[in-house]
Amino acid sequence: MRTLKNLGRLIVITGPSGVGKGTLVRLLLTRHPEWYLSVSATTRDPRRGEIDGKDYYFLTKTQFESMIEGGDFLEWAEYAGNYYGTPRTQVEEHLNQGHSVVLEIEVLGARQIKETFPDALRIFILPPSMTELENRLRKRAKDSQAVIELRLKRAEEEIATSQEFDWQIVNEHLETALEDIESIILSTVDYQNH
Repeated sequence: MRTLKNLGRLIVITGPSGVGKGTLVRLLLTRHPEWYLSVSATTRDPRRGEIDGKDYYFLTKTQFESMIEGGDFLEWAEYAGNYYGTPRTQVEEHLNQGHSVVLEIEVLGARQIKETFPDALRIFILPPSMTELENRLRKRAKDSQAVIELRLKRAEEEIATSQEFDWQIVNEHLETALEDIESIILSTVDYQNH
């Protein structure tokens, strides 16, 4: 178990697929370029425009499973038939240098982080409603009907765990949600030095 005293702050942003985590994190990092965004690894195929090493590290299932065996992930989970995980090395290097690190990760992984980094700030992003979440998933036109249905079923299960997290933010209006998240991060203890 690690504590973050005298280290940078670990900020975990999670929520169901389609809730707007990625957009919120991109906007946060535009406002705070001094924060480091951890790049996750996945076994899913790249979507159009995604770049290996920038959006994700795209790995084969064999490569990912080898990293699991080697203890190379802070957290990992299987989601919608693919693995997702946070490579350990770069996150720990940035934290040890006193930098704040943002993780935008799946809910199962975010729950695991509490075990390894109990002092991490964990924020859960909620949709205004399940209907709106479904609309967002359909509008982004990235998934098949079967995958959308799987994501919606999983979202209901994930939303049921939201109270386990330090903060819950409803992403109804993007700018309001962004300001709420920024305010939470900036007001947390020991942030001033990071």
